[in-house]
Amino acid sequence: MKKLSSVVAVATLVLLGASAACAAEAAPEGARTITMAHGLLGLAAALAVAFGAVGTAWAMSRIGAAAAGAMAERPEIGGQMLIFLVLPETMIIFGFLVAFFILGKI
Repeated sequence: MKKLSSVVAVATLVLLGASAACAAEAAPEGARTITMAHGLLGLAAALAVAFGAVGTAWAMSRIGAAAAGAMAERPEIGGQMLIFLVLPETMIIFGFLVAFFILGKI
């Protein structure tokens, strides 16, 4: 767990440093300047999709295992289990929606 947290910390520092480096570059006349806020908004959009995808994958793995066991005992509940498997997909759809709203601000 310590190793994972150190990798995440280093990756965050690299991303913040890269966005600061992009913001520090001189822009030609009349060009739109990219600031640190734009980089952080892009990072926020990426995190919205990433955490939505991780949450969806985790939920579907738990529901899928339970659904397989339940359908082994009672095959007639297959349709109901399919609905339960589709419900977590709304998390990733909401993640994309939030990302589009965030990117609309750039």
